[in-house]
Amino acid sequence: MKKLCETVGFLVFVQGVAGLLHVWLDWFRFFNLWRRLPFADEYPVYVSIVLVVAGAAVMIAADAIKE
Repeated sequence: MKKLCETVGFLVFVQGVAGLLHVWLDWFRFFNLWRRLPFADEYPVYVSIVLVVAGAAVMIAADAIKE
C-alpha cells in the first residue's frame, strides 16, 4: 500500500510540474491529463500548483504507512 501511495503521489506531482511547464514554457502539451477537466481551463496555474502540493503531500503521507 505504501508503494501505491508513493506512486500515485509522484504521478500527481509530475502532472502538476508538467502543467506549470506547459503554462510557462509551452512544453508537455500532450502529457497533461488535467487539461481534459472542464473547470481546469480557466485556472491552469492554480490547478497545477494544487497538483504539485497534493502530490507532495501524498508522498509525505505515504511515509506514515506501516507495512
